[in-house]
Amino acid sequence: MKPGRTAYANRGGGNDWTSRPYGPSGRYFNALRHAARTIVIVSALVSALVPAVAADAAQRTIVAFGDSLTAGYGLPQGDGFATRLAAALTAAGVGARVINGGVSGDTTAGGLARVDWLLADKPDLVIVELGANDALRGLDPEETRRNLDAIIGRIQSAGAQILLTGMRAPPNLGREYAEEFNRIFPDLAKRHKVPLYPFFLDGVAAVPQLNQADGIHPNAKGVAVIVERIMPKLLRALGESG
Repeated sequence: MKPGRTAYANRGGGNDWTSRPYGPSGRYFNALRHAARTIVIVSALVSALVPAVAADAAQRTIVAFGDSLTAGYGLPQGDGFATRLAAALTAAGVGARVINGGVSGDTTAGGLARVDWLLADKPDLVIVELGANDALRGLDPEETRRNLDAIIGRIQSAGAQILLTGMRAPPNLGREYAEEFNRIFPDLAKRHKVPLYPFFLDGVAAVPQLNQADGIHPNAKGVAVIVERIMPKLLRALGESG
């Protein structure tokens, strides 16, 4: 005898009508079961994707805007400031990409000429490291002040945060020049209400084992010291613990 619908329904015991393989009602409830499974699968996929999207949205963009000190002069790419800083942020659990906006030999005037171009990347925060070449060339500190003032203003107008890093004039330019130049950075930080890292080369300047043969540019060990020392200030600027 060919099994009828009742035989199929009762096969395996009970009256489990959802197990019917054919018939109008069986096809209807099978369709419901398939739909439910599809919803579960889609929900799982969405749940898996949402954290990834949120992580991307949480990632911030930082521009290291400066001269040869941020450009990584004389160093392999992996040892430059921007690369090492990005690695330190990752190790600290901070989602951020760091753009190397350093140009060797750049002055504050050169920085002012290209700041709008860098802002096209819509950074969340800009580390401003400029002024060393102004001092090495003995440029008028008032010119340096005006340029940095304009740079900070443009960055703030673009809606980005700023971490201003200070520089010190070389001693051979005399005390008067050094005092006028060195005042620029704390003055501008106070005026624009931005955080200041007082000296970018803190702990590295004039330490032979942390600098390249020219005695000016940090080597890989020197960059590591700079990154380690600037990280707490950067984390606070980003609203992170540090």
